[in-house]
Amino acid sequence: MRTHPGELYVQRRSGYDHDGLGSAGMGVRLPEVARRFLTEQRMLLIGGADAAGALWASALYGPPGFLHAEGEREVIAETVPAAGDPLAGAFIVPSAIGALVLEPAGRRRMRVNGTGQVHGSRLIITADQVFANCPKHITPREVHGEADSGPAAAAGTRLTEEQSRFVARADTFFIATSAAGHGVDVSHRGGAPGFVLARDGRTLSWPEYRGNAMYMTLGNLHVQPRCGLLFVDWTGARPALRLTGRASIDWDPGRVAGHPGAERMIDFVVDRVVETPGPTLTWRSSQ
Repeated sequence: MRTHPGELYVQRRSGYDHDGLGSAGMGVRLPEVARRFLTEQRMLLIGGADAAGALWASALYGPPGFLHAEGEREVIAETVPAAGDPLAGAFIVPSAIGALVLEPAGRRRMRVNGTGQVHGSRLIITADQVFANCPKHITPREVHGEADSGPAAAAGTRLTEEQSRFVARADTFFIATSAAGHGVDVSHRGGAPGFVLARDGRTLSWPEYRGNAMYMTLGNLHVQPRCGLLFVDWTGARPALRLTGRASIDWDPGRVAGHPGAERMIDFVVDRVVETPGPTLTWRSSQ
């Protein structure tokens, strides 16, 4: 894959001048260890664009084996986005998709980005990028039981007070970003509860901590501010919170002074809010 100009800009501005970081160094095939990892997982995060071009992040769940590989580049999910999910119709035809396979208990994650298409009750992802990530900032959690948070609760253009409180308690969220010619990516963001600031129902902010110097998310945001956020209630007690909007990078070092290890701040402006049923599983922190 060719060099991503947004990634290159963020890498250089952050002091990294090594070649091959980010998208430019990604493989396209699933090694055997990745194939085994897939079959053990119960959660898949996906990102894509709706018919209007808005980006959303979503989650799919299933028993071990609901994810598996076919051939060297295809990942199969034996489930699809449900009705009410903003991505429910996004992959009727082949469309750019970002996918993150997450194992909270082992603090392991793998990203598979490429093209997704729904065939019946299956989502088929043909990979253009396959790579593992380090365990930084992942809160360890183990599956505890089953859950049913009920039907979608709300949709709107700003966060309610209850939704803002939920965001302010979160230690994890997921972000979908994209860039023309470079597809869609989904990544994990984690920190101590309260690391996401919900100020006025329309604006969120969070610190960006030091990671693996790939800067795929920030590289996308540098050239394309549209993005989607997903907040999951790991207890299953409330619906999943999906936001779509625009994000910007603030390089002012003064804003991260109170966040040890952070390099910059991100500000996100909400365009739309959708709540849909939460995870079919409940998770318990194992810290």
